[in-house]
Amino acid sequence: MSEALIAEPKQAAGEVVLEARDLERHYEIGRSGLFAQAATVKALRGASFSLRAGETLAVVGESGCGKSTLARLVTMIEEPTAGSLKIDGIDVATATAAERRQLRRAVQIVFQDPYGSLNPRQKVGTMLEEPLKINTSDDAATRRRKAMEMLERVGLRREHYERYPHMFSGGQRQRIAIARALMLRPRILVLDEPVSALDVSIQAQVLNILAKLQEEFGLAYLFISHDLSVVKHVADQVMVMYLGRPVEEGPREEIFENPRHPYTRALLSATPVADPNRRRERIQLKGELPSPISPPSGCSFHPRCPLCFEPCPVDRPELLPHGRARVACHAVTD
Repeated sequence: MSEALIAEPKQAAGEVVLEARDLERHYEIGRSGLFAQAATVKALRGASFSLRAGETLAVVGESGCGKSTLARLVTMIEEPTAGSLKIDGIDVATATAAERRQLRRAVQIVFQDPYGSLNPRQKVGTMLEEPLKINTSDDAATRRRKAMEMLERVGLRREHYERYPHMFSGGQRQRIAIARALMLRPRILVLDEPVSALDVSIQAQVLNILAKLQEEFGLAYLFISHDLSVVKHVADQVMVMYLGRPVEEGPREEIFENPRHPYTRALLSATPVADPNRRRERIQLKGELPSPISPPSGCSFHPRCPLCFEPCPVDRPELLPHGRARVACHAVTD
């Protein structure tokens, strides 16, 4: 490994690199029928959080809770309907064209399906060099050197440079996707279900690589997942979302050891436990996930909540401090 690569500075630990306040994203959808009016899907509502260099914020929840919508906003694939999003202190909504180019380099994403995110007609080396070719003035020799070095960083060999994606296993393809995302030295990496398509043994290898890269570069991770057993091992902070809104957030230990929101408790009760002597009572939620087109009034979770009482259908609870976490629930009083 070259001395120049070893000497690259990393981000200052603890520095806030991403700040979101009351982020919302709505979609207008058409309805069938002669007199049917368009409907609004409120995919994300009132999401506020901050992300620091060297830390991992895990976003968890059922399908349809707004996790992937949040990822698209953070990576600037889509614009928020309301709220503010700041990256490196720059407000995305008011950023100039030059600042937007800078921010797009600072935020990269790794998708769930490693094969679907790679061009089957391109060699690995070409894919890794492409971001440098578009965004930097590096010559061909420099681009090739950087691509080779990045392959080694993710646990692949230099001879893989000339191969095509179909010649690799699923775990190797995800390593290639990670290497490509890191070619521009981003400050933030959005990981959208990065190991859910992999075997359990391969998951551990990929997660270890991500942990090593985070420590080496001081990367901030926005880790989106439905697998709480994975989240427990990788996250520093956890944000639990339900129907587009955060309902509980706090340090990983607080969320896993002392969950307060009934939805968080239900999610954790469904997580498998490796210890055969430890029994966990499964909490069965009633009913189906409501439609984001017409979410319930008050607390969105109240139709399925075992603790629902008088104010829940009427008043929407705010995220308030409880211990080291913040919880949006009328029934939580400690």
